[in-house]
This record gives sequence, structure tokens and C-alpha cells, in this order.
Amino acid sequence: MATAKTLDDLFLDTLKDIYFAEKQILKALPKMARASQSEEGKQGFLQHREETQGQIERLEQVFELLGKSARGKTCEAIQGIIAEGEEIIEEFKGSSALDAGLISSAQAVEHYEIARYGTLIEWAKQLGLKDAVPMLEQNLSEEVATDKKLTALAKASANDKGKKAA
Repeated sequence: MATAKTLDDLFLDTLKDIYFAEKQILKALPKMARASQSEEGKQGFLQHREETQGQIERLEQVFELLGKSARGKTCEAIQGIIAEGEEIIEEFKGSSALDAGLISSAQAVEHYEIARYGTLIEWAKQLGLKDAVPMLEQNLSEEVATDKKLTALAKASANDKGKKAA
């Protein structure tokens, strides 16, 4: 007979999900930086890669708090979002709309992460995992800041450039 699943199980499962997602994002960001046609875009993706490494380290600390090894669980959602970004790179290569597409893809990633971290923070509070909360909140704060930077970058140039034919 299967054991009844608890919020503890769901927290761990979601933690594995976001850990896998962050590792996949870490791999995707250099590709996005290389594809970006603007220097601001290139630098933004590379800077976010550094932040992502720190986020992975904090997630590993949360696993440690739980007495679990840091292991990811395949996240089909993030794989799909990254695949869409790769499609944009291929289909819009050399196009004036490429950077707008890259930013759009990056924001889809950020919104996924924001949703996951917000949920994990609330569950950690409910489960009494008070030491995990600040680490998860720091990750969430960085994701929200990145989303705002991406919006500003899109408004400042990428969306306007995308209107013009290459």
C-alpha cells in the first residue's frame, strides 16, 4: 500500500524541480548570451548566470537543512520553456526581432521561477523550515529583479528594434 504523501513530500519534490530547472538555466544562459545581438543583452545573460550559480548553491544548502542530497527531478516545464527559447534563436537568427524574442523567453523562465520560489517560501513557513526561508527569499528577490531588468531592456531598445526589418 502506498504511503500517504504530505506537504513535506511536496516541498521536497518542488525543491528538486527548481534545482533541476536552475541547473538547466545555467546551461542555457551562455547560449542566450552568444545569440544576443546587443551588448546589454549579452552582459545581462552572463550576469544572470553568475546569480543562478549562487541560487543553486543556496538550494543545495536547503537540501542540506533537510538532510537530503541535492538532486534534481526532471522539470518538463523548464525544458519546454528553454526549447522555445532555442527555437527563437534558430528562427530569428540575424533578425532585428531576435533580442526581443530572447528577452521574452528569459521572462518566461523568470516567471516560472518566481512562481516556484513563492510557493516554496510559503510551504517552508508552514513546515517550520525557518532557516530555509531567507535563502529561498533571496533567490526569489533575485528572480524578481532580473524580470524587472529584462522588462527595462525590452522597453529601452529590443522591442523597438524588433519592429524594423533586418
